[in-house]
Amino acid sequence: MNVDLASLQAIVQGQVQGVFFRAFVHRQAVALGLTGYVRNLPHSSVEVKAEGERAKLEELLKSLHQGPPGARVEKVEVSWEDYSGDFSTFRVRY
Repeated sequence: MNVDLASLQAIVQGQVQGVFFRAFVHRQAVALGLTGYVRNLPHSSVEVKAEGERAKLEELLKSLHQGPPGARVEKVEVSWEDYSGDFSTFRVRY
């Protein structure tokens, strides 16, 4: 069985801090079996770095465009990279 593994980095811009966005992303990523992290960045954006099966990453990406209630996502900048295996879990970074 050949599983397509990949790494995704997304910068989410809009009303995404103070609306439980990181907790939302954490729940989604863990449910999808992904590893990596989510953290707030300066200038009110959120960074998501996730690794795992490409299909699961694409599901996570769809949810990033939506966000939790209270969030207003204006832009998602995405870059795809090769899977690194650097992460063992998915965490919220502070």
